[in-house]
Amino acid sequence: MQDAEHSFAGWYKSSYSGANQGECLEVAAGHPIIPVRDSKAPHGPVITFSSPRWATFVAAVVDGRFDA
Repeated sequence: MQDAEHSFAGWYKSSYSGANQGECLEVAAGHPIIPVRDSKAPHGPVITFSSPRWATFVAAVVDGRFDA
């Protein structure tokens, strides 16, 4: 994990984020790896993914594999 504030720029939240912004991830665009952080902790840790692993994760979310 890396320090979110100093290592990456270009953070954005999904347009699907709700009004309460309670459980959102932010992703920083334009990097060779995909940095991801908790939107409620912008100065906190960052998890990074390779592009193929990020695509697999996003596909699983879209498919509903993480639904309760």
